[in-house]
Amino acid sequence: MTDKNIVERHIMSVLVDNEPGVLARVIGLFSGRGYNIESLTVSETDTSRGLSRISIVTSGTPMVIEQIKAQLARLVPIHAVRDLTEHDVAIERELALVKIINRGEERIESLRIADTFRARTLDSTLDSFVFEVTGNSSKVDAFVNLMRSLGSVEVARTGVSAISRGNNIDLEAK
Repeated sequence: MTDKNIVERHIMSVLVDNEPGVLARVIGLFSGRGYNIESLTVSETDTSRGLSRISIVTSGTPMVIEQIKAQLARLVPIHAVRDLTEHDVAIERELALVKIINRGEERIESLRIADTFRARTLDSTLDSFVFEVTGNSSKVDAFVNLMRSLGSVEVARTGVSAISRGNNIDLEAK
């Protein structure tokens, strides 16, 4: 049995018409009710039908999460809402570009850590590297934190993309 007061992180996948104003309506729902968006990604996924997928990472109590899902489902033109976190059915990935500025032994350590995390080196100068790292959010966080211990860091992250596991297509237009 889950505690009704525990705040949980959830990944929502929302199938919408790819048209002006849809993202503003979704964001307005969150901001108008005081819900936080931790990560937001949007991309057209079906050009022939003009559909986009919005991936939203948010946190809340089970009651708040249910409210978010219900309110999202009522927005027009939303076709489907799926909580990918339910029953651990989601595969989650994020990409980050991490620039580190350092010299000497810290450079060698940066390369060693990048290798451990399977990060790709995209750029190298005499005093900086740019790495590309992919994985779940906790892996990206760990990589960034380790790099921060070795020099000045600049980070650009894509946000979370997620999809359900298995042989079901969960988000289809109504």
